[in-house]
Amino acid sequence: DARQFPPSIKARFPADTYALTGQAVTLECFAFGNPVPRITWRKLDGPQSSKWIGSEPLLQIQQAGFEDEGTYECEAENAKGRDTHQGRIIIHAQPEWLDVISDTEADIGSDLRWSCVASGKPRPTVRWLRDGQPLTSQNRIEVRGGELRFSKLVQEDSGMYQCVAENKHGTVYASAELTVQALAPDFRLNPVKRLIPAARSGKVIIPCQPRAAPKATVLWTKGTELLVNSSRVTITAGGTLILQNISKSDEGKYTCFAENPMGKANSTGILSVRDATKITLAPSSADINVGENLTLQCHASHDPTMDLTFTWSLDDFPIDLDKSEGHYRRASAKETIGDLSISNAQLRHSGRYTCTAQTVVDSASESATLTVRGPPGPPGGVVVRDIGDTSVQLSWSRGFDNHSPIARYLIEARTLLSSQWKQMRTNPINIEGNAETAQVVNLIPWMDYEFRVLASNILGIGEPSLPSSKIRTKEAAPTVAPSGLGGGGGAPNELIITWTPTLRDYQNGDGFGYIVSFRRKGSQAWLRERVPHAESLHFVYRNESIAPYTPFEVKIKAYNRKGEGPESLTAIVYSAEEEPKAAPYRVIAKSVLSSEMDVSWEPVEQGEVTGVLLGYEIRYWKDGDKEEAADRVRTAGLVTSAHVTGLNPNTIYHVSVRAYNRAGTGPPSPSTNVTTTRPPPKRPPGNISWTFSGSSVSIKWDPVVAKADESAVTGYKMLYRQDSHSAPTLYLASKSQIDIPIPEDFTHAFVQIRVTGPGGDGTPAEVHILRNSGTSMMVEDSGTRPAPHVVVITTNSLLLVALLSSLEL
Repeated sequence: DARQFPPSIKARFPADTYALTGQAVTLECFAFGNPVPRITWRKLDGPQSSKWIGSEPLLQIQQAGFEDEGTYECEAENAKGRDTHQGRIIIHAQPEWLDVISDTEADIGSDLRWSCVASGKPRPTVRWLRDGQPLTSQNRIEVRGGELRFSKLVQEDSGMYQCVAENKHGTVYASAELTVQALAPDFRLNPVKRLIPAARSGKVIIPCQPRAAPKATVLWTKGTELLVNSSRVTITAGGTLILQNISKSDEGKYTCFAENPMGKANSTGILSVRDATKITLAPSSADINVGENLTLQCHASHDPTMDLTFTWSLDDFPIDLDKSEGHYRRASAKETIGDLSISNAQLRHSGRYTCTAQTVVDSASESATLTVRGPPGPPGGVVVRDIGDTSVQLSWSRGFDNHSPIARYLIEARTLLSSQWKQMRTNPINIEGNAETAQVVNLIPWMDYEFRVLASNILGIGEPSLPSSKIRTKEAAPTVAPSGLGGGGGAPNELIITWTPTLRDYQNGDGFGYIVSFRRKGSQAWLRERVPHAESLHFVYRNESIAPYTPFEVKIKAYNRKGEGPESLTAIVYSAEEEPKAAPYRVIAKSVLSSEMDVSWEPVEQGEVTGVLLGYEIRYWKDGDKEEAADRVRTAGLVTSAHVTGLNPNTIYHVSVRAYNRAGTGPPSPSTNVTTTRPPPKRPPGNISWTFSGSSVSIKWDPVVAKADESAVTGYKMLYRQDSHSAPTLYLASKSQIDIPIPEDFTHAFVQIRVTGPGGDGTPAEVHILRNSGTSMMVEDSGTRPAPHVVVITTNSLLLVALLSSLEL
């Protein structure tokens, strides 16, 4: 049915919905309407709970609590109208104990009060049971809700008691046992101390604490004398005996007598009077600087029959020497000297030091004040105001001067671009120690800053304040022109202008970009183009009228939404170049070795290059290959020759040369041909022998004969090295023999021999020549024929070692 009608709620949740805490609550609201109504829920008398789970016709609250109690409204709405329904959620709770009774021992004849407190909704009622039977007010017992009172307990009151809290949702119980005690006085657990030491002129406290129920009456005697309160004697209500201003005459036996209706008992101790403990050298107050050392003196005298211990406290807190990180230690091991040594004093070590000399009977104390001076503490409450584009006003509150007057303040700042703090310029330049405000200047516009303040005095710079809140300076027009202006290159009819993008530090505001101005050199009118975005780094101007390599005057400036900045200096930038139009000529290629050749040519005229000639490109390819597959070597600058390596031996190559610039390569020269030489012989010289003669050694070897596919042998090269650390000497020989001068103390040498010819150098043979004094050597053609001197030659061509015969000469 296409007929539209307003919503009508058909499924309505109850006006009152009850739930227990911790339970889930669901409300349903279903409505008819066309278009289909949208259902929304709201709580009318409080904030919406985070525990709501909404799906349109249902509202679910997981683990409901008292905060969910209230009036809820369901609203159904479509384009034709709306309908609402309201109802309350009422949260109840089972009883839960807040305070309960516990097992109790009480003296006979005393009073007792017990209390049970429970929460719940509806409010729970509390009743009492004794040994499982209901308990009501009677005689000495008063029952009032959760409170139970006993007056003058009797032993019959002993038993198991319960308090019961209940409402319609449940019941909770709490139980405890009451034991009423009736005991005669008994000193077995807590007798009077057997030997009671006391200091002369001091005070002694002697407790009397027998176990008794009801509480016992206490009397004290000294010997047979009954003690009563006087100027020197006090007996407290609890039965404790206190003696003051003790003298030797107070020594003797002291007995405590205790009595109650259940019986009586007594306990005796002997008082012994000792010499008093006295401080004989007290600590003295002192002032020191941070990092300095100090010893606080403390000497004492005491009764020699007792042990003496020293303790120190700082502002009434005991000092633990083992946990002082090395700052505190005892300066002497003598029993009567308790000096305290303070090392590398810190500000926290300032305060009142108290030395206490103590025995088991008395103690004596003396105090002194230590002042540790140091750099100031951190200033507080740094506030930034009057924010401009390059300045702000800073204020702070004075920190602790740490006992040395503050001389001046420093202000540091950091930006979001750097985590390092840097000292800032201020007005005034020097901030006096009594100041609490200053202006920070030379800031960067449109930059996020944090500031902190440091105080200093004659002892140094103190800790910094906490950072201020982050602020951003106001925007301003750019003050610096972009740098790195240049350009050139590109496609035909293009002018490319480049620059270095401006850093965030110099943008000074939002909406940053560049204005590029350019004109043909010699013309009057400037063309201007805007290039948005700070990260832009080039601009391309295209115009078919631009001739190749035309000079342009170019300048640039920055802008942002606050205005334009200064212009840069004018630079000359050339439009795109054109490939060279002429080719080099008289190209000559000459084989040097079997794998190398030299190429030379006549250069192109500068007038035939529109732009800057960067160099020449040599292309070479094997006979039978296409030029497109040619290998390439480029030179730089105006050189007119090149050395090419990596060629194949005995191979025909075609070679051409082209000039190149930034636009590309020009036309090729006519190609020329070259044939690389055959490779040198692979076989190294063999059958090497040598003979010593006076101050020289003659070295011979078998001649190397080239094969048909190898280049001819024109001579030999020999590298001679006296030892592994000396520089080698190169000798050339046209035949297979050479004489080399040697020093008189010659013992050995390393020699490397190889063939040489048009194809290059061959594979080397290496030999290690040895000589014993007065002994000559020779090499036999056959290693099987006995000889007085034998040379063993390795055949891997890496090392030939000559060994002297062990035969007796």
